[in-house]
Amino acid sequence: MSQDLSILLASAAALGAVHTVLGPDHYVPFVVLAKARQWSVRKTVWITAVCGLGHIAGSVALGMLGIALGIGVRQLEVIESQRGTVAAWLLVGFGVAYAAWGTMRALRNKPHSHVHLHADGVAHSHTHSHTANHLHPHGADGQSLTPWILFTIFVFGPCEPLIPLLMYPAAALSPGAVALVAGVFGIVTIATMVGVVLVSTMGLSLVAAQRLGRWSHSLAGTTILLCGIAIFLGL
Repeated sequence: MSQDLSILLASAAALGAVHTVLGPDHYVPFVVLAKARQWSVRKTVWITAVCGLGHIAGSVALGMLGIALGIGVRQLEVIESQRGTVAAWLLVGFGVAYAAWGTMRALRNKPHSHVHLHADGVAHSHTHSHTANHLHPHGADGQSLTPWILFTIFVFGPCEPLIPLLMYPAAALSPGAVALVAGVFGIVTIATMVGVVLVSTMGLSLVAAQRLGRWSHSLAGTTILLCGIAIFLGL
Protein backbone atom coordinates (compact mmCIF):
# COMPACT_ATOMS: atom_id res chain seq x y z
CA MET A 1 0.00 0.00 0.00
CA SER A 2 1.41 3.36 -1.03
CA GLN A 3 1.93 6.20 1.42
CA ASP A 4 -0.57 8.37 -0.47
CA LEU A 5 -3.26 5.72 -0.16
CA SER A 6 -2.50 5.23 3.54
CA ILE A 7 -2.92 8.95 4.12
CA LEU A 8 -6.19 9.00 2.19
CA LEU A 9 -7.56 6.03 4.16
CA ALA A 10 -6.62 7.62 7.48
CA SER A 11 -8.21 10.86 6.34
CA ALA A 12 -11.35 8.98 5.27
CA ALA A 13 -11.70 7.43 8.72
CA ALA A 14 -11.11 10.74 10.50
CA LEU A 15 -13.46 12.73 8.26
CA GLY A 16 -16.14 10.05 8.49
CA ALA A 17 -16.19 10.32 12.29
CA VAL A 18 -15.80 14.09 12.53
CA HIS A 19 -18.36 15.08 9.90
CA THR A 20 -20.91 12.77 11.56
CA VAL A 21 -20.38 14.05 15.10
CA LEU A 22 -20.44 17.68 13.98
CA GLY A 23 -23.71 17.20 12.08
CA PRO A 24 -26.61 16.76 14.54
CA ASP A 25 -28.90 15.88 11.64
CA HIS A 26 -26.93 12.61 11.36
CA TYR A 27 -28.22 11.29 14.69
CA VAL A 28 -30.69 13.58 16.51
CA PRO A 29 -33.74 12.52 14.40
CA PHE A 30 -33.10 8.87 15.27
CA VAL A 31 -32.65 9.62 18.97
CA VAL A 32 -35.87 11.59 19.39
CA LEU A 33 -37.94 9.22 17.24
CA ALA A 34 -36.59 6.16 19.04
CA LYS A 35 -37.69 7.73 22.32
CA ALA A 36 -41.07 8.94 21.10
CA ARG A 37 -41.98 5.77 19.21
CA GLN A 38 -40.37 3.46 21.78
CA TRP A 39 -38.21 1.62 19.28
CA SER A 40 -36.21 -1.32 20.53
CA VAL A 41 -32.41 -1.13 20.46
CA ARG A 42 -32.35 -3.53 17.53
CA LYS A 43 -34.85 -1.49 15.53
CA THR A 44 -33.03 1.75 16.33
CA VAL A 45 -29.71 0.32 15.14
CA TRP A 46 -31.26 -1.15 11.98
CA ILE A 47 -33.03 2.06 10.96
CA THR A 48 -29.98 4.21 11.70
CA ALA A 49 -27.64 1.91 9.76
CA VAL A 50 -29.91 1.65 6.71
CA CYS A 51 -30.40 5.42 6.59
CA GLY A 52 -26.64 5.87 6.97
CA LEU A 53 -26.08 3.50 4.06
CA GLY A 54 -28.47 5.51 1.92
CA HIS A 55 -26.70 8.69 2.99
CA ILE A 56 -23.32 7.33 1.85
CA ALA A 57 -24.60 5.64 -1.30
CA GLY A 58 -26.00 8.86 -2.76
CA SER A 59 -22.67 10.69 -2.62
CA VAL A 60 -20.63 7.63 -3.67
CA ALA A 61 -22.82 7.12 -6.74
CA LEU A 62 -22.51 10.79 -7.68
CA GLY A 63 -18.75 10.74 -7.16
CA MET A 64 -18.32 7.58 -9.24
CA LEU A 65 -20.41 9.08 -12.02
CA GLY A 66 -18.40 12.29 -11.92
CA ILE A 67 -15.09 10.44 -12.11
CA ALA A 68 -16.29 8.19 -14.95
CA LEU A 69 -17.60 11.12 -17.02
CA GLY A 70 -14.73 13.45 -16.19
CA ILE A 71 -16.96 16.01 -14.52
CA GLY A 72 -15.09 18.72 -12.63
CA VAL A 73 -15.17 18.58 -8.85
CA ARG A 74 -16.60 22.10 -8.69
CA GLN A 75 -19.64 21.02 -10.67
CA LEU A 76 -20.21 18.08 -8.37
CA GLU A 77 -19.93 20.35 -5.34
CA VAL A 78 -22.73 22.48 -6.79
CA ILE A 79 -24.88 19.36 -7.23
CA GLU A 80 -24.07 18.22 -3.69
CA SER A 81 -25.06 21.65 -2.38
CA GLN A 82 -28.40 21.40 -4.19
CA ARG A 83 -28.94 17.92 -2.76
CA GLY A 84 -28.21 19.32 0.70
CA THR A 85 -30.84 22.01 0.22
CA VAL A 86 -33.41 19.40 -0.82
CA ALA A 87 -32.54 17.25 2.21
CA ALA A 88 -32.86 20.25 4.53
CA TRP A 89 -36.29 21.13 3.18
CA LEU A 90 -37.40 17.50 3.47
CA LEU A 91 -36.22 17.44 7.09
CA VAL A 92 -38.05 20.69 7.84
CA GLY A 93 -41.20 19.43 6.14
CA PHE A 94 -41.09 16.12 7.98
CA GLY A 95 -40.46 17.91 11.28
CA VAL A 96 -43.42 20.26 10.77
CA ALA A 97 -45.73 17.40 9.75
CA TYR A 98 -44.64 15.16 12.61
CA ALA A 99 -44.90 17.96 15.18
CA ALA A 100 -48.40 18.83 13.93
CA TRP A 101 -49.45 15.19 14.09
CA GLY A 102 -47.93 14.82 17.55
CA THR A 103 -49.71 17.93 18.81
CA MET A 104 -53.04 16.72 17.44
CA ARG A 105 -52.46 13.32 19.03
CA ALA A 106 -51.60 14.93 22.37
CA LEU A 107 -54.70 17.10 22.36
CA ARG A 108 -56.93 14.15 21.55
CA ASN A 109 -55.23 12.10 24.22
CA LYS A 110 -55.71 14.66 27.01
CA PRO A 111 -56.37 12.91 30.35
CA HIS A 112 -59.91 13.35 31.61
CA SER A 113 -62.15 12.02 34.38
CA HIS A 114 -65.30 9.92 34.38
CA VAL A 115 -67.71 9.65 37.32
CA HIS A 116 -69.41 6.29 37.92
CA LEU A 117 -72.46 5.88 40.14
CA HIS A 118 -73.07 2.34 41.40
CA ALA A 119 -76.42 0.81 42.36
CA ASP A 120 -75.56 1.01 46.05
CA GLY A 121 -75.19 4.77 45.76
CA VAL A 122 -71.39 4.77 45.89
CA ALA A 123 -69.80 7.10 43.34
CA HIS A 124 -66.21 7.16 42.21
CA SER A 125 -64.22 8.73 39.44
CA HIS A 126 -61.13 7.73 37.52
CA THR A 127 -58.82 9.58 35.19
CA HIS A 128 -57.54 8.13 31.96
CA SER A 129 -56.59 9.05 28.42
CA HIS A 130 -57.52 7.46 25.14
CA THR A 131 -54.64 6.07 23.14
CA ALA A 132 -54.43 7.29 19.61
CA ASN A 133 -52.34 4.61 17.97
CA HIS A 134 -54.66 4.64 14.99
CA LEU A 135 -53.35 8.10 14.20
CA HIS A 136 -49.85 6.83 13.38
CA PRO A 137 -48.93 7.22 9.73
CA HIS A 138 -49.18 3.71 8.30
CA GLY A 139 -48.82 2.18 4.90
CA ALA A 140 -51.05 -0.42 3.33
CA ASP A 141 -49.20 -3.23 5.09
CA GLY A 142 -49.76 -1.64 8.49
CA GLN A 143 -46.09 -0.75 8.92
CA SER A 144 -45.01 2.71 9.96
CA LEU A 145 -43.82 4.93 7.13
CA THR A 146 -41.47 6.88 9.40
CA PRO A 147 -38.30 4.80 8.68
CA TRP A 148 -38.88 5.08 4.92
CA ILE A 149 -39.36 8.83 5.16
CA LEU A 150 -36.07 9.09 7.06
CA PHE A 151 -34.34 6.90 4.48
CA THR A 152 -35.54 9.12 1.64
CA ILE A 153 -34.29 12.23 3.41
CA PHE A 154 -30.87 10.70 4.06
CA VAL A 155 -30.46 9.54 0.46
CA PHE A 156 -30.66 13.21 -0.55
CA GLY A 157 -28.33 14.28 2.26
CA PRO A 158 -24.80 14.80 0.87
CA CYS A 159 -21.50 13.72 2.44
CA GLU A 160 -19.75 17.04 1.79
CA PRO A 161 -16.10 15.99 2.28
CA LEU A 162 -16.31 12.65 0.48
CA ILE A 163 -16.10 13.66 -3.19
CA PRO A 164 -13.68 16.63 -3.22
CA LEU A 165 -11.37 15.59 -0.39
CA LEU A 166 -11.29 11.81 -0.80
CA MET A 167 -12.75 10.30 -3.97
CA TYR A 168 -11.18 12.64 -6.53
CA PRO A 169 -7.69 12.47 -4.96
CA ALA A 170 -8.05 8.65 -4.79
CA ALA A 171 -9.03 8.57 -8.47
CA ALA A 172 -5.54 9.84 -9.30
CA LEU A 173 -4.18 6.60 -7.80
CA SER A 174 -6.51 3.86 -9.06
CA PRO A 175 -10.17 2.77 -9.22
CA GLY A 176 -9.45 0.38 -6.36
CA ALA A 177 -8.23 3.26 -4.23
CA VAL A 178 -11.51 5.08 -4.83
CA ALA A 179 -13.47 2.03 -3.67
CA LEU A 180 -11.27 1.59 -0.58
CA VAL A 181 -11.50 5.24 0.43
CA ALA A 182 -15.27 5.36 -0.08
CA GLY A 183 -15.66 2.09 1.84
CA VAL A 184 -13.66 3.27 4.85
CA PHE A 185 -15.48 6.60 4.92
CA GLY A 186 -18.86 4.84 4.71
CA ILE A 187 -18.13 2.24 7.38
CA VAL A 188 -16.81 4.81 9.85
CA THR A 189 -19.68 7.20 9.16
CA ILE A 190 -22.35 4.53 9.72
CA ALA A 191 -20.57 3.15 12.79
CA THR A 192 -20.32 6.64 14.27
CA MET A 193 -23.99 7.33 13.56
CA VAL A 194 -25.05 4.11 15.27
CA GLY A 195 -22.69 4.66 18.20
CA VAL A 196 -23.81 8.23 18.88
CA VAL A 197 -27.47 7.26 18.54
CA LEU A 198 -27.12 4.36 20.98
CA VAL A 199 -25.24 6.40 23.58
CA SER A 200 -27.72 9.27 23.25
CA THR A 201 -30.80 7.05 23.49
CA MET A 202 -29.38 5.34 26.57
CA GLY A 203 -28.81 8.75 28.11
CA LEU A 204 -32.30 9.88 27.17
CA SER A 205 -33.76 6.71 28.67
CA LEU A 206 -32.82 8.13 32.07
CA VAL A 207 -35.56 10.70 31.50
CA ALA A 208 -38.81 9.14 32.65
CA ALA A 209 -41.31 8.72 29.85
CA GLN A 210 -43.95 10.30 32.07
CA ARG A 211 -42.05 13.59 31.99
CA LEU A 212 -42.51 13.79 28.24
CA GLY A 213 -45.95 12.27 28.40
CA ARG A 214 -48.29 12.65 25.50
CA TRP A 215 -46.18 15.49 24.05
CA SER A 216 -43.23 13.23 23.15
CA HIS A 217 -44.15 13.08 19.45
CA SER A 218 -44.69 16.81 19.24
CA LEU A 219 -41.30 17.44 20.83
CA ALA A 220 -39.67 14.93 18.47
CA GLY A 221 -41.13 16.68 15.42
CA THR A 222 -40.04 20.09 16.70
CA THR A 223 -36.51 18.80 17.28
CA ILE A 224 -36.34 17.40 13.74
CA LEU A 225 -37.60 20.73 12.42
CA LEU A 226 -34.78 22.51 14.28
CA CYS A 227 -32.25 20.09 12.74
CA GLY A 228 -33.46 21.09 9.30
CA ILE A 229 -33.21 24.77 10.15
CA ALA A 230 -29.70 24.19 11.51
CA ILE A 231 -28.63 22.89 8.09
CA PHE A 232 -29.78 26.14 6.46
CA LEU A 233 -27.79 28.06 9.07
CA GLY A 234 -24.70 26.02 8.24
CA LEU A 235 -24.56 24.32 11.64
